[in-house]
Amino acid sequence: MIHTVDPSRLTLERVEHAGGLAALREEWNELLAASAADGLFLTWEWLSHWWRHLSAGRRLSLTLVRAGRELVAIAPLAVRRRRVAGILPVRSLEFLGTGSVGSDYLDVIVRRGHERAVRAALAARFTAERTMLDLGQLHRGASVAEDLASDLAGGGWAPAETPGQVCPFIDLRGQSWEAYLGGLGKEHRYNVQRRLRNAARAFALRFEPARTEDERRTALALLLRLHDLRFGERSDAFHTPALRAFHADLSRTALARGWLRLFVLSLDGQPAAALYGFCYRRRFSFYQSGFDPAYAKWSVGLLAMGLAIKAAIEEGAEEYDLLHGDEGYKFHWASQSRALTRVELYPPTVRDRLRRHAREASRSGRRLARRLLPEPVAHRITVALRRCEL
Repeated sequence: MIHTVDPSRLTLERVEHAGGLAALREEWNELLAASAADGLFLTWEWLSHWWRHLSAGRRLSLTLVRAGRELVAIAPLAVRRRRVAGILPVRSLEFLGTGSVGSDYLDVIVRRGHERAVRAALAARFTAERTMLDLGQLHRGASVAEDLASDLAGGGWAPAETPGQVCPFIDLRGQSWEAYLGGLGKEHRYNVQRRLRNAARAFALRFEPARTEDERRTALALLLRLHDLRFGERSDAFHTPALRAFHADLSRTALARGWLRLFVLSLDGQPAAALYGFCYRRRFSFYQSGFDPAYAKWSVGLLAMGLAIKAAIEEGAEEYDLLHGDEGYKFHWASQSRALTRVELYPPTVRDRLRRHAREASRSGRRLARRLLPEPVAHRITVALRRCEL
């Protein structure tokens, strides 16, 4: 039975050092499992590796909420300092996991049944501190952070919401591979079946997950090489040493936890494609892929995706999430999607209202440049304006 808690009986703690984050692993994941936000991108493992490798320029600022000794909530935040329009200094609180790493469904982690009391306690803390909140990659319409934003807006904070991308997903509950194929569009279904048959006739086809540390290391190196061959500088998935170090550590941990789904597609013993994902709480998250352009005519990217979905069904996954991005190919496989959103909240001060208007002007300039100017020129202006915000 879930009992609600009086906000006045809650105590709040601040964690500002990596040692404090490290000490929270067991409590963190127990709380996450008891929350409505439970997901890969809010695990201690994902966010602690993010903090180690990708938190440059930020200061840790976790808020823990306890009812007695029981941990009932974590606001997994960090402080970031920057300048708007190159002039106005801004100090904001952002979620751990923010940025190009691609975390989806970020949120405040709250034990079920305690949401209202926790929101009231956090709203009081944030109002007292008056630090701007910049909360990205929220699951629109299904996050505690959105409700907290509404509470703060009711207290005079100025909200600014920016619709985000969508996350296409496949409901696999009760599905077999054959039933799933039968639900695809006729043209795509025929293409998948034909490509699988053709590849199986022409090659000894193998689609194998990394099961050992040596296999993980080899498969990840292959993924990075194939991804670079396919996308080059057009992708920001693995484009910095910090991102590559993050994935090296994360994939090692995920293998140990049983979450890693890093597949290699081989044709006659030659690696042709790799697909990188995770299966956490029966949700398969497709993260990235790569393939050798030499095998492009065999549609090895399509084969890898189809075989990964088949593998997810066979292991009993209830969902296959293609994560954020509205690329057309994702909707060949998935017919449902979730929307993401970003909410910025400015404290009720004159200075913060000026900051809000300055950021909105900068973003309007970027949108106008993209609409009116040739792509290379627009890109240079967009980058310059974005740098003015940092």
